[in-house]
Amino acid sequence: MRVMIATDAWRPQINGVVRSLERMVQAGPAFGVTPKMLTPEGFRQIGLPSYPDIRIALATRRALAERIADFGPDHIHIATEGPIGWLTRAVCLAQKRPFTTSYHTRFPQYVAARWPIPESWSYGFLRRFHGPAAAVMVSTASVESELRQHGFEKIVRWGRGVDLSLFHPRPQSVLDLPRPIFLSVGRVAVEKNLDAFLSLRLPGSKVVVGDGPARADLQKAFPDVTFLGTREGEDLAAIYASSDVFVFPSLTDTFGIVLLEAAASGLPVAAFPVQGPSDVFAGSGAAVLNEDLRTAALQALRIPREICLELAASHSWDRSAAQFYGHIAQVVSQHAGRLPRNGVAVAPQPGITAFASAHPAEGLGPRRLPV
Repeated sequence: MRVMIATDAWRPQINGVVRSLERMVQAGPAFGVTPKMLTPEGFRQIGLPSYPDIRIALATRRALAERIADFGPDHIHIATEGPIGWLTRAVCLAQKRPFTTSYHTRFPQYVAARWPIPESWSYGFLRRFHGPAAAVMVSTASVESELRQHGFEKIVRWGRGVDLSLFHPRPQSVLDLPRPIFLSVGRVAVEKNLDAFLSLRLPGSKVVVGDGPARADLQKAFPDVTFLGTREGEDLAAIYASSDVFVFPSLTDTFGIVLLEAAASGLPVAAFPVQGPSDVFAGSGAAVLNEDLRTAALQALRIPREICLELAASHSWDRSAAQFYGHIAQVVSQHAGRLPRNGVAVAPQPGITAFASAHPAEGLGPRRLPV
């Protein structure tokens, strides 16, 4: 099965969307899938207004159609609602080609945090984008419930995972700072609500890993905080393992892969009781969720690391990929013979049919894949 994944979010960006898609690409061959990314690479790009580090492609529908035809996919998945996403959607609709989409960010809340735009307008924009999709993949039950309340249909579940071979406890600390160490990892931008963490009166030290348009202002406003910039791989994993509590002040994330990375490192989490943290940690005891973030951070110090490790062990990228490709395989199987490759209708492929039967995707098949 040949799957093309269209996304506006890609390297050099470092965020949960990019990490998730990279993992799906890596896992593809193990599921009999040949994946191909359709990204802003190769197109002229400009910086996103108010966020120049995020580049958006100045592509054309014709150029994207040519890239799609060159690859000849059995299926197209559209991961983001940017220019690449909209143009790919237009190509799929023009060719009457079934496609799936995914919803990664609480876009209406993200926009409202930056500009005075009513959330109802943003939801209307999103309904138009995702409406024609054969399936809309979301990460958690609460995101699904929220979207259904705003008129979304054909929603299926696609969970996330964590690399346990990289993120795990370590015997030595790489942070020579007063303890306890309270850590935050992610994009340093207004929608991440970082000042809610940085303004807390906490003992020990506060550390921020990540970069973004708000970093300069936050460093000036909070000179006692250690800002380490962007870190990846072993460097990032060692910082997680060297900390005492992970503080997640975001109010807009739909999941937060960093939450699983923290738990896999044996790090208890302090967060607000909102989407993302509430879904990830429900009933686990690995986090303290409280409207008073300071109280949550201090209470999280008492959580045994073994509880965090147990939670992380239940989330694998293999399971995530089985859900992702399972949804796609069922859509391909259900629509076989209508259009797929290069505009020429083809019969159902035995391999795709077998995959769809072996990996029944939640919301699309007779059985439900566990979340």
